[in-house]
Amino acid sequence: MPFLLSIAGFSGVFALAFGLTGVVRRYAQRRLLDIPNARSSHRLPTPRGGGLAIVVAFLAGDVYWRCVVGEPVAGFAILAGGVLVAAVGFWDDHGHLPARWRLLAHLAAAALAVMTMPGDMPLRLGFVSFGSGGFADFVGVLVIAWMLNLFNFMDGIDGLAGLEVVCVAAGASFLLLLSLPLGIFPPLAPGLLAVAALGFLIWNWPPAKIFMGDVGSGFVGYLLGCEAIATAKAGTLSLTVWLILAGVFVVDASFTLARRMAGGERWYQAHRSHAYQHAARLLGGHAPVDHRVLALNLLWLLPLAGLAAWKPAWELPLLILAYLPLLYLAIRLRAGQPEL
Repeated sequence: MPFLLSIAGFSGVFALAFGLTGVVRRYAQRRLLDIPNARSSHRLPTPRGGGLAIVVAFLAGDVYWRCVVGEPVAGFAILAGGVLVAAVGFWDDHGHLPARWRLLAHLAAAALAVMTMPGDMPLRLGFVSFGSGGFADFVGVLVIAWMLNLFNFMDGIDGLAGLEVVCVAAGASFLLLLSLPLGIFPPLAPGLLAVAALGFLIWNWPPAKIFMGDVGSGFVGYLLGCEAIATAKAGTLSLTVWLILAGVFVVDASFTLARRMAGGERWYQAHRSHAYQHAARLLGGHAPVDHRVLALNLLWLLPLAGLAAWKPAWELPLLILAYLPLLYLAIRLRAGQPEL
């Protein structure tokens, strides 16, 4: 792949995401204002739906790579599923869509992606193998649907979801680059997603000028889930490595959900009891939380994910090691419990 064409492509995707976010913001100021309420973590009316710029920039990047470089970023089925997820999110941003219809669309998109992915390596989590047949595909659909909703749950303070996309996607690209033989270019989707999210993140960094919205949070979570399953099926990056990379979101969302369900709360309703939301109140702002999440990703999770990719036999112990301090923080910050 010509180096200069690649640089031009990534630069173009970044510029397009950045510019389109500004355009979407002008539209959203009239049609998609997020008005603060008792469950919000922001105080001022803020436009939402900026994640649409990530969607368009990523799809434009795929067109560029197909037409100019001659190499697709992702399969048509995965892209079609992403468009479906984004469309449902865009609809929900404009007006409430019943949860059952959102979930049905998410599962349909995930199933479409998994059933058309190449590769026959067994899907495994540490020492546990799900095989490579129908049960593995079922697990893959659940992983993608969970990752999709994970980013929806965790998109609650300025900069957090965009930052996590950049960290996880860029980290995966880096590990893929290291794991593949010299001269073989890694899958493009994670790197392209990281660049598109970075263009949006400039607008979303505290204090946010626009929110990602369901159109963006669903799309990025879906793509990361697809890449996790696709690289696992291809044998290039295991599911465990992805779970380590996304550990901040996986632990906070899962622990909070489990505690709310155990407490008999309506877990599907919006709330302000995630660990990151408690942390934002404790630290007096959103930026301090983002800085700490960035440090956790770069200094803790990425090195452990790299070690897990290098030594597959150590995957499960490394996953447990990666999650222990995150679980401690979730407990210490009272994740899943109402604010005092």
